[in-house]
Amino acid sequence: MATKQDAVALLKEDHRTVEELFAQYEKARGDERKQALANEICMELTIHAMIEEELFYPACEGKVEEEMLSEAYVEHDGAKVLIGELLAGSPADEYYDAKVKVLQEQIEHHVEEEEKRMEGLFAQARKAGLDMDALGDELAARKEELKTKFTAEGVPPPTFTTLEETQ
Repeated sequence: MATKQDAVALLKEDHRTVEELFAQYEKARGDERKQALANEICMELTIHAMIEEELFYPACEGKVEEEMLSEAYVEHDGAKVLIGELLAGSPADEYYDAKVKVLQEQIEHHVEEEEKRMEGLFAQARKAGLDMDALGDELAARKEELKTKFTAEGVPPPTFTTLEETQ
């Protein structure tokens, strides 16, 4: 595991990692390289969404604007739809690159909402006095557990919080 980080630092580092992967995808040539990057993006985003939904968001319940938390869950579910399609598809698919681009745009919006300096979700959580060090330890441990599992078994199909399953 990396150096100890508080919860917000860990989540922001995840954001930077995914931004870099999207930048690499934009420059990538060849289906094999694109597939590898898209799979890595999907794994990083799946793990990030899971640790936020399992640990960070519940810790924020009642301490941040409820509407902002609700939007975060809905934004995650919107991203998960595309993640599921990307994991099931390949760069040879007609809309694959477009799906990666739209996912990138959705994530950029979501990151902006979380990281806004004064009123963002992270700022509100800090102002609420959450124990960011303890939460950071929990997030890091769960992240490591999920990364090990998904590396061995593959990224599972998404599960949704706010969407009805349509199958």
